[in-house]
Amino acid sequence: MNFLFLNSSRSKWGGGNEKSLLLATKALKSHQTILAYRNEQVGKHFNIPKYKLPFLNEADIFTIARLIVIVKKHKIEVVIPSMRKDYAIAGMISKICGIKNVLWLGTTLDLKNKWIYNLVFNMMSDGIIVNAKKIKETLLLSSYMRPERIKVIYYGLDPELITRQSRQDIMVKPFQFLITAMGRVEPNKGFDFLIRSFAKFLVLTDARDAGIVIMGQGTHIEEYKKLGASLGISDKIIFTGFTENPFPTMKISDVFTLTSIIEGLSTALLEAMYLGNAPISTYAGGVEEIIIDKVNGFLVHYGDEKKLAGLLTKLYQNPILRTTIGEKACQTVTPMFSLDKLQEEIVSFCELF
Repeated sequence: MNFLFLNSSRSKWGGGNEKSLLLATKALKSHQTILAYRNEQVGKHFNIPKYKLPFLNEADIFTIARLIVIVKKHKIEVVIPSMRKDYAIAGMISKICGIKNVLWLGTTLDLKNKWIYNLVFNMMSDGIIVNAKKIKETLLLSSYMRPERIKVIYYGLDPELITRQSRQDIMVKPFQFLITAMGRVEPNKGFDFLIRSFAKFLVLTDARDAGIVIMGQGTHIEEYKKLGASLGISDKIIFTGFTENPFPTMKISDVFTLTSIIEGLSTALLEAMYLGNAPISTYAGGVEEIIIDKVNGFLVHYGDEKKLAGLLTKLYQNPILRTTIGEKACQTVTPMFSLDKLQEEIVSFCELF
């Protein structure tokens, strides 16, 4: 089959959405894959035929016209859009060109039975690929969504790449007990919840050798730095900004925290688990499909600072426990992902329509 992937992200490389698309193009090695993208920081990672387009808005005539030409030139059979703006554009070109439109959705989204969602996610699309059962369940709350048109495919982990890149740089551990977190530094990721909980952990333990490294860019870095300063723990928190290769840092990390309010199935969480981190996560998105509480990680409700501080304390005071949890976390995610399986599931789902 011939696939056209769309990604209109304006941000730098590093998001789970972009990584999962790259993995999909690698998996579809027996098929032709084309990429249309907006940001060169995204496009440069894809070693396939690709086109840089403006993606100005959902009705960008130039982008739509160029995509129609690309579809005809490469005999595209399936278009796979990966962001909200892309969904509408893909819907239009699929109807114009008579091809399949399969949405790529990596976060929990309540469609709320609105007519515009019915148009984009139902009438203008053939199917939806999601990476967690929780996302599918939420989509099905809308009366017009049908379960047979939504496919759960666990994607987002490339073990060979992670292993290779984790060895590229020799990192000096900034804190003997290292807690890491990764994602866009925006309110949804809950880094303020993590910082406040960490301050409570320090009160409980007086752990002078503990600290946090937060990897990612975003609009709230300065705000969270001020929060750390107000709590008297500025020297315990490192904001790296955008990190091209986070794996060397993850490799030396003891605990990885996912403190999101809303999530799909976090690629960063899966990567950290593969690298042997003991994971702590909020009940966000599909995390319960991966983490069994107290077995291969720990779960905490968003905002429960006392509970999160207590879990950090437990892992800090018991190195054997965090090693055991980290090993079980790795053992959980390793067999779940293979490029051959990903290719088979994508192709078989697209062939249904």
